[in-house]
Amino acid sequence: MSDPRQLSRGLAPLFLAGFTTAFGAHGVASVLGTQTDDIGLSLLGLGVVLALYDVAELVLKPVFGALSDRIGAKPIIVGGLVGFAVASLLALISPTPLVLALARLGQGASAAAFSPASSATVARLAGKDQLGGYFGKYGAWKSVGYALGPLIGVALSHWLGIRALYIALTAVAALAAVWAAVGTPSLPVLPRKRSTFADLVHGLAQRGFLVPTALLATATGTLAVAVGFLPLLATRLGLNPMVGAGAVAILAVASTVVQPVVGRWRDHRRVSTGSGSGVVLLASAAAVLALALWPHLVPLLVTAALIGVMVGTLTPLGFAHLADMTPEERMGTTMGNAEMGREIGDAGGPLLIGAIAAAAMLPVAFATLAAIQAGVGGLAWLTLRRTPRTEAGDALPMADD
Repeated sequence: MSDPRQLSRGLAPLFLAGFTTAFGAHGVASVLGTQTDDIGLSLLGLGVVLALYDVAELVLKPVFGALSDRIGAKPIIVGGLVGFAVASLLALISPTPLVLALARLGQGASAAAFSPASSATVARLAGKDQLGGYFGKYGAWKSVGYALGPLIGVALSHWLGIRALYIALTAVAALAAVWAAVGTPSLPVLPRKRSTFADLVHGLAQRGFLVPTALLATATGTLAVAVGFLPLLATRLGLNPMVGAGAVAILAVASTVVQPVVGRWRDHRRVSTGSGSGVVLLASAAAVLALALWPHLVPLLVTAALIGVMVGTLTPLGFAHLADMTPEERMGTTMGNAEMGREIGDAGGPLLIGAIAAAAMLPVAFATLAAIQAGVGGLAWLTLRRTPRTEAGDALPMADD
Protein backbone atom coordinates (compact mmCIF):
# COMPACT_ATOMS: atom_id res chain seq x y z
CA MET A 1 0.00 0.00 0.00
CA SER A 2 1.93 3.02 -1.28
CA ASP A 3 -0.42 5.93 -0.44
CA PRO A 4 0.59 7.10 3.09
CA ARG A 5 -2.90 8.40 3.89
CA GLN A 6 -4.54 5.18 2.76
CA LEU A 7 -1.98 3.18 4.74
CA SER A 8 -2.64 5.20 7.88
CA ARG A 9 -6.39 4.68 7.51
CA GLY A 10 -5.89 0.95 7.10
CA LEU A 11 -3.63 0.66 10.13
CA ALA A 12 -5.52 2.98 12.50
CA PRO A 13 -8.03 0.27 13.58
CA LEU A 14 -5.09 -2.01 14.42
CA PHE A 15 -3.56 0.67 16.63
CA LEU A 16 -6.87 0.81 18.52
CA ALA A 17 -6.82 -3.00 18.76
CA GLY A 18 -3.36 -2.81 20.34
CA PHE A 19 -4.64 -0.22 22.81
CA THR A 20 -7.60 -2.50 23.60
CA THR A 21 -5.56 -5.51 24.68
CA ALA A 22 -3.22 -3.36 26.79
CA PHE A 23 -6.12 -1.47 28.36
CA GLY A 24 -7.89 -4.73 29.13
CA ALA A 25 -4.85 -6.46 30.60
CA HIS A 26 -3.69 -3.68 32.93
CA GLY A 27 -6.99 -1.91 33.53
CA VAL A 28 -8.74 -5.02 34.84
CA ALA A 29 -5.67 -6.12 36.82
CA SER A 30 -5.45 -2.79 38.64
CA VAL A 31 -9.15 -2.75 39.50
CA LEU A 32 -9.30 -6.34 40.73
CA GLY A 33 -6.27 -5.65 42.90
CA THR A 34 -8.06 -2.78 44.64
CA GLN A 35 -11.44 -4.50 45.07
CA THR A 36 -10.60 -8.02 46.23
CA ASP A 37 -12.58 -7.63 49.47
CA ASP A 38 -15.61 -6.08 47.76
CA ILE A 39 -15.97 -8.93 45.26
CA GLY A 40 -15.00 -11.74 47.66
CA LEU A 41 -11.69 -12.58 45.96
CA SER A 42 -8.85 -14.04 48.02
CA LEU A 43 -5.22 -13.18 47.32
CA LEU A 44 -4.70 -16.62 45.80
CA GLY A 45 -7.85 -16.19 43.75
CA LEU A 46 -6.63 -12.80 42.57
CA GLY A 47 -3.39 -14.34 41.36
CA VAL A 48 -5.25 -17.07 39.50
CA VAL A 49 -7.70 -14.66 37.85
CA LEU A 50 -4.94 -12.30 36.75
CA ALA A 51 -2.85 -15.17 35.37
CA LEU A 52 -5.68 -16.49 33.18
CA TYR A 53 -5.20 -13.68 30.65
CA ASP A 54 -1.51 -14.45 30.18
CA VAL A 55 -2.01 -18.22 30.17
CA ALA A 56 -4.59 -17.96 27.40
CA GLU A 57 -2.29 -15.72 25.35
CA LEU A 58 0.71 -17.99 25.92
CA VAL A 59 -1.11 -21.07 24.68
CA LEU A 60 -3.22 -19.60 21.89
CA LYS A 61 -1.13 -16.92 20.21
CA PRO A 62 0.87 -19.38 18.06
CA VAL A 63 -2.36 -21.16 17.12
CA PHE A 64 -4.18 -18.04 15.97
CA GLY A 65 -1.05 -16.67 14.32
CA ALA A 66 -0.80 -19.77 12.14
CA LEU A 67 -4.56 -19.71 11.50
CA SER A 68 -4.34 -16.14 10.21
CA ASP A 69 -1.91 -17.35 7.54
CA ARG A 70 -4.42 -20.00 6.47
CA ILE A 71 -7.68 -18.06 6.34
CA GLY A 72 -6.52 -14.44 6.37
CA ALA A 73 -5.71 -12.03 9.18
CA LYS A 74 -8.77 -9.79 8.97
CA PRO A 75 -11.35 -12.43 10.04
CA ILE A 76 -9.14 -13.31 13.02
CA ILE A 77 -8.77 -9.64 14.00
CA VAL A 78 -12.47 -8.84 13.75
CA GLY A 79 -13.51 -12.12 15.39
CA GLY A 80 -11.04 -11.66 18.23
CA LEU A 81 -12.24 -8.13 18.93
CA VAL A 82 -15.87 -9.28 18.91
CA GLY A 83 -14.91 -12.08 21.29
CA PHE A 84 -13.21 -9.55 23.57
CA ALA A 85 -16.36 -7.44 23.64
CA VAL A 86 -18.53 -10.49 24.42
CA ALA A 87 -16.17 -11.65 27.18
CA SER A 88 -16.25 -8.16 28.72
CA LEU A 89 -20.07 -8.20 28.64
CA LEU A 90 -19.98 -11.50 30.54
CA ALA A 91 -18.70 -9.66 33.62
CA LEU A 92 -21.88 -7.58 33.70
CA ILE A 93 -23.96 -10.61 34.67
CA SER A 94 -22.65 -10.56 38.21
CA PRO A 95 -19.13 -9.55 39.30
CA THR A 96 -18.48 -12.77 41.24
CA PRO A 97 -15.01 -14.37 41.27
CA LEU A 98 -16.13 -17.16 38.91
CA VAL A 99 -17.73 -14.81 36.38
CA LEU A 100 -14.77 -12.44 36.49
CA ALA A 101 -12.40 -15.40 35.96
CA LEU A 102 -14.38 -16.55 32.91
CA ALA A 103 -14.39 -13.00 31.54
CA ARG A 104 -10.64 -12.70 32.08
CA LEU A 105 -10.04 -16.02 30.33
CA GLY A 106 -12.25 -14.99 27.42
CA GLN A 107 -10.49 -11.64 27.10
CA GLY A 108 -7.10 -13.35 27.06
CA ALA A 109 -8.17 -15.89 24.45
CA SER A 110 -9.62 -13.13 22.27
CA ALA A 111 -6.49 -11.00 22.59
CA ALA A 112 -4.47 -14.06 21.61
CA ALA A 113 -6.42 -14.07 18.36
CA PHE A 114 -6.24 -10.47 17.25
CA SER A 115 -2.78 -9.54 18.59
CA PRO A 116 -0.56 -11.69 16.32
CA ALA A 117 -2.95 -11.21 13.39
CA SER A 118 -2.72 -7.44 13.88
CA SER A 119 1.08 -7.56 14.03
CA ALA A 120 1.17 -9.63 10.83
CA THR A 121 -1.15 -7.16 9.09
CA VAL A 122 0.97 -4.20 10.19
CA ALA A 123 4.01 -5.93 8.71
CA ARG A 124 2.33 -6.73 5.38
CA LEU A 125 0.68 -3.34 4.92
CA ALA A 126 3.71 -1.31 5.94
CA GLY A 127 6.11 -3.06 3.58
CA LYS A 128 9.80 -3.73 4.16
CA ASP A 129 10.86 -0.07 4.02
CA GLN A 130 8.48 1.16 6.74
CA LEU A 131 8.41 -1.72 9.20
CA GLY A 132 10.15 0.08 12.04
CA GLY A 133 8.07 3.23 11.88
CA TYR A 134 4.71 1.50 11.86
CA PHE A 135 5.66 -1.10 14.45
CA GLY A 136 6.81 1.86 16.55
CA LYS A 137 3.40 3.48 16.23
CA TYR A 138 1.62 0.19 16.95
CA GLY A 139 3.75 -0.37 20.05
CA ALA A 140 3.25 3.22 21.18
CA TRP A 141 -0.52 2.77 21.19
CA LYS A 142 -0.08 -0.37 23.27
CA SER A 143 2.07 1.61 25.70
CA VAL A 144 -0.68 4.22 25.97
CA GLY A 145 -3.06 1.42 26.92
CA TYR A 146 -0.65 0.09 29.53
CA ALA A 147 -0.22 3.58 30.98
CA LEU A 148 -3.83 4.75 30.91
CA GLY A 149 -5.50 1.39 31.58
CA PRO A 150 -4.96 1.41 35.36
CA LEU A 151 -5.87 5.10 35.64
CA ILE A 152 -9.08 4.77 33.61
CA GLY A 153 -10.00 1.47 35.21
CA VAL A 154 -9.60 2.63 38.80
CA ALA A 155 -11.39 5.92 38.09
CA LEU A 156 -14.37 4.21 36.46
CA SER A 157 -14.72 1.57 39.15
CA HIS A 158 -14.34 4.12 41.95
CA TRP A 159 -16.92 6.55 40.57
CA LEU A 160 -19.37 4.23 38.81
CA GLY A 161 -18.63 0.70 40.01
CA ILE A 162 -16.69 -2.20 38.55
CA ARG A 163 -19.30 -2.83 35.83
CA ALA A 164 -18.44 0.55 34.31
CA LEU A 165 -14.94 -0.69 33.47
CA TYR A 166 -16.31 -3.69 31.60
CA ILE A 167 -18.82 -1.53 29.76
CA ALA A 168 -15.92 0.69 28.64
CA LEU A 169 -13.91 -2.36 27.52
CA THR A 170 -16.91 -3.66 25.59
CA ALA A 171 -17.37 -0.31 23.86
CA VAL A 172 -13.68 0.04 22.91
CA ALA A 173 -13.47 -3.53 21.59
CA ALA A 174 -16.72 -3.18 19.64
CA LEU A 175 -15.55 0.10 18.11
CA ALA A 176 -12.24 -1.47 17.12
CA ALA A 177 -14.06 -4.48 15.60
CA VAL A 178 -16.38 -2.34 13.50
CA TRP A 179 -13.55 -0.03 12.46
CA ALA A 180 -11.33 -2.97 11.49
CA ALA A 181 -14.16 -4.61 9.54
CA VAL A 182 -14.72 -1.41 7.57
CA GLY A 183 -11.30 0.19 7.40
CA THR A 184 -8.65 -2.54 7.40
CA PRO A 185 -7.93 -4.05 3.97
CA SER A 186 -8.50 -7.76 3.43
CA LEU A 187 -5.10 -9.10 2.47
CA PRO A 188 -5.03 -12.19 0.23
CA VAL A 189 -4.01 -15.54 1.64
CA LEU A 190 -0.71 -16.35 -0.04
CA PRO A 191 0.33 -19.83 -1.18
CA ARG A 192 2.90 -21.47 1.04
CA LYS A 193 5.57 -24.03 0.39
CA ARG A 194 4.90 -27.24 2.26
CA SER A 195 7.10 -27.59 5.34
CA THR A 196 7.55 -30.07 8.18
CA PHE A 197 7.86 -30.01 11.93
CA ALA A 198 11.63 -30.27 11.47
CA ASP A 199 11.48 -27.05 9.46
CA LEU A 200 9.60 -25.42 12.33
CA VAL A 201 12.24 -26.45 14.86
CA HIS A 202 15.01 -25.31 12.52
CA GLY A 203 13.32 -21.94 11.98
CA LEU A 204 12.75 -21.34 15.68
CA ALA A 205 16.39 -22.17 16.45
CA GLN A 206 17.83 -19.68 13.95
CA ARG A 207 19.33 -16.49 15.25
CA GLY A 208 17.02 -14.50 12.96
CA PHE A 209 14.10 -15.67 15.13
CA LEU A 210 15.65 -16.66 18.44
CA VAL A 211 17.65 -13.51 19.22
CA PRO A 212 14.94 -10.93 18.32
CA THR A 213 12.42 -12.98 20.30
CA ALA A 214 14.85 -13.05 23.25
CA LEU A 215 15.03 -9.24 22.97
CA LEU A 216 11.23 -8.97 23.09
CA ALA A 217 11.03 -11.40 26.02
CA THR A 218 13.70 -9.44 27.90
CA ALA A 219 11.86 -6.18 27.30
CA THR A 220 8.50 -7.50 28.51
CA GLY A 221 10.06 -9.38 31.42
CA THR A 222 11.90 -6.28 32.61
CA LEU A 223 8.76 -4.19 32.16
CA ALA A 224 6.73 -6.63 34.27
CA VAL A 225 9.40 -6.60 36.98
CA ALA A 226 9.55 -2.80 36.97
CA VAL A 227 5.77 -2.39 37.23
CA GLY A 228 5.68 -4.62 40.30
CA PHE A 229 8.99 -4.04 42.05
CA LEU A 230 9.74 -0.34 41.55
CA PRO A 231 6.66 0.68 43.62
CA LEU A 232 7.66 -1.96 46.18
CA LEU A 233 11.15 -0.50 46.45
CA ALA A 234 9.75 3.03 46.74
CA THR A 235 7.58 1.91 49.66
CA ARG A 236 10.53 0.20 51.37
CA LEU A 237 12.54 3.40 51.02
CA GLY A 238 9.81 5.22 52.94
CA LEU A 239 8.81 7.33 49.94
CA ASN A 240 5.29 8.51 49.19
CA PRO A 241 3.32 5.75 47.40
CA MET A 242 2.79 8.15 44.52
CA VAL A 243 6.55 8.03 43.84
CA GLY A 244 6.31 4.38 42.85
CA ALA A 245 3.31 5.07 40.65
CA GLY A 246 5.13 8.05 39.17
CA ALA A 247 8.15 5.89 38.33
CA VAL A 248 5.92 3.48 36.40
CA ALA A 249 4.30 6.43 34.64
CA ILE A 250 7.73 7.76 33.62
CA LEU A 251 8.57 4.33 32.23
CA ALA A 252 5.36 4.19 30.21
CA VAL A 253 5.75 7.71 28.82
CA ALA A 254 9.37 7.06 27.82
CA SER A 255 8.38 3.86 26.03
CA THR A 256 5.51 5.56 24.23
CA VAL A 257 7.63 8.48 23.01
CA VAL A 258 10.67 6.44 21.99
CA GLN A 259 9.03 3.70 19.91
CA PRO A 260 8.00 5.70 16.81
CA VAL A 261 11.33 7.56 16.80
CA VAL A 262 13.44 4.41 16.98
CA GLY A 263 11.24 2.77 14.37
CA ARG A 264 11.89 5.61 11.92
CA TRP A 265 15.62 5.51 12.66
CA ARG A 266 15.60 1.82 11.86
CA ASP A 267 13.83 2.39 8.54
CA HIS A 268 16.36 5.10 7.62
CA ARG A 269 19.24 2.74 8.54
CA ARG A 270 20.40 5.02 11.34
CA VAL A 271 20.29 2.14 13.82
CA SER A 272 20.46 -1.63 13.45
CA THR A 273 18.71 -4.21 15.62
CA GLY A 274 21.97 -5.38 17.15
CA SER A 275 23.61 -2.04 17.88
CA GLY A 276 20.43 -0.29 19.07
CA SER A 277 19.39 -3.17 21.30
CA GLY A 278 22.87 -3.67 22.69
CA VAL A 279 23.31 -0.02 23.68
CA VAL A 280 19.95 0.39 25.44
CA LEU A 281 20.16 -2.97 27.21
CA LEU A 282 23.60 -2.14 28.58
CA ALA A 283 22.37 1.30 29.67
CA SER A 284 19.33 -0.21 31.36
CA ALA A 285 21.49 -2.89 33.01
CA ALA A 286 23.84 -0.24 34.38
CA ALA A 287 20.89 1.71 35.81
CA VAL A 288 19.35 -1.38 37.43
CA LEU A 289 22.71 -2.35 38.92
CA ALA A 290 23.19 1.19 40.26
CA LEU A 291 19.74 1.01 41.85
CA ALA A 292 20.68 -2.31 43.47
CA LEU A 293 23.85 -0.78 44.92
CA TRP A 294 22.35 2.62 45.80
CA PRO A 295 18.59 2.39 46.41
CA HIS A 296 17.50 6.01 46.43
CA LEU A 297 14.96 8.31 44.80
CA VAL A 298 17.18 9.56 41.98
CA PRO A 299 18.43 6.12 40.81
CA LEU A 300 14.84 4.86 41.04
CA LEU A 301 13.51 7.50 38.65
CA VAL A 302 16.50 7.26 36.30
CA THR A 303 16.13 3.47 36.16
CA ALA A 304 12.43 3.79 35.34
CA ALA A 305 13.20 6.18 32.49
CA LEU A 306 15.98 4.02 31.04
CA ILE A 307 13.86 0.88 31.26
CA GLY A 308 11.18 2.76 29.33
CA VAL A 309 13.71 3.76 26.67
CA MET A 310 14.92 0.16 26.50
CA VAL A 311 11.40 -1.23 26.07
CA GLY A 312 10.60 1.47 23.52
CA THR A 313 13.71 0.58 21.53
CA LEU A 314 13.57 -3.21 21.62
CA THR A 315 9.89 -3.49 20.69
CA PRO A 316 9.95 -1.91 17.20
CA LEU A 317 13.45 -3.22 16.42
CA GLY A 318 12.57 -6.78 17.42
CA PHE A 319 9.26 -6.96 15.58
CA ALA A 320 10.59 -5.18 12.49
CA HIS A 321 13.57 -7.54 12.34
CA LEU A 322 11.30 -10.58 12.55
CA ALA A 323 8.95 -9.18 9.90
CA ASP A 324 11.86 -8.42 7.59
CA MET A 325 13.13 -12.00 7.93
CA THR A 326 9.76 -13.69 7.35
CA PRO A 327 8.02 -14.51 4.05
CA GLU A 328 4.66 -12.75 3.90
CA GLU A 329 2.76 -16.01 3.61
CA ARG A 330 4.02 -17.05 7.08
CA MET A 331 3.90 -13.69 8.82
CA GLY A 332 1.11 -14.67 11.22
CA THR A 333 2.94 -17.83 12.31
CA THR A 334 6.12 -15.93 13.08
CA MET A 335 4.30 -13.17 14.95
CA GLY A 336 2.32 -15.70 16.98
CA ASN A 337 5.46 -17.58 18.02
CA ALA A 338 7.31 -14.34 18.79
CA GLU A 339 4.45 -13.08 20.94
CA MET A 340 4.48 -16.40 22.79
CA GLY A 341 8.11 -15.62 23.62
CA ARG A 342 7.05 -12.22 24.93
CA GLU A 343 4.45 -13.85 27.16
CA ILE A 344 7.10 -16.19 28.58
CA GLY A 345 9.17 -13.14 29.49
CA ASP A 346 6.13 -11.34 30.90
CA ALA A 347 5.32 -14.25 33.21
CA GLY A 348 8.82 -15.50 33.90
CA GLY A 349 10.50 -12.19 34.72
CA PRO A 350 8.54 -11.39 37.89
CA LEU A 351 8.63 -15.05 38.98
CA LEU A 352 12.42 -15.24 38.65
CA ILE A 353 13.16 -11.91 40.30
CA GLY A 354 10.58 -12.54 43.02
CA ALA A 355 12.10 -15.95 43.81
CA ILE A 356 15.62 -14.51 44.01
CA ALA A 357 14.43 -11.62 46.17
CA ALA A 358 12.72 -14.06 48.55
CA ALA A 359 15.75 -16.36 48.73
CA ALA A 360 18.35 -13.59 49.01
CA MET A 361 17.59 -9.86 48.93
CA LEU A 362 15.99 -7.41 46.54
CA PRO A 363 19.38 -5.88 45.55
CA VAL A 364 20.60 -9.35 44.55
CA ALA A 365 17.49 -9.82 42.43
CA PHE A 366 18.04 -6.47 40.71
CA ALA A 367 21.70 -7.35 40.09
CA THR A 368 20.54 -10.60 38.46
CA LEU A 369 18.16 -8.68 36.23
CA ALA A 370 21.02 -6.37 35.23
CA ALA A 371 23.19 -9.36 34.35
CA ILE A 372 20.44 -10.84 32.18
CA GLN A 373 19.96 -7.57 30.33
CA ALA A 374 23.69 -7.18 29.75
CA GLY A 375 23.98 -10.76 28.49
CA VAL A 376 21.10 -10.43 26.04
CA GLY A 377 22.41 -7.04 24.91
CA GLY A 378 25.83 -8.51 24.22
CA LEU A 379 24.27 -11.39 22.30
CA ALA A 380 22.26 -8.98 20.14
CA TRP A 381 25.31 -6.81 19.49
CA LEU A 382 27.35 -9.81 18.32
CA THR A 383 24.70 -11.56 16.21
CA LEU A 384 22.37 -8.90 14.77
CA ARG A 385 24.65 -6.10 13.65
CA ARG A 386 23.89 -6.78 10.00
CA THR A 387 20.60 -5.71 8.47
CA PRO A 388 18.08 -8.56 8.07
CA ARG A 389 18.05 -8.43 4.30
CA THR A 390 21.76 -9.34 4.18
CA GLU A 391 21.04 -12.53 6.12
CA ALA A 392 19.46 -14.42 3.26
CA GLY A 393 20.16 -17.76 4.86
CA ASP A 394 18.14 -16.93 7.94
CA ALA A 395 14.65 -16.95 6.41
CA LEU A 396 12.13 -18.38 8.81
CA PRO A 397 10.32 -21.49 7.55
CA MET A 398 7.48 -22.67 9.75
CA ALA A 399 5.71 -26.00 9.72
CA ASP A 400 2.27 -26.64 8.27
CA ASP A 401 -0.10 -28.43 10.59
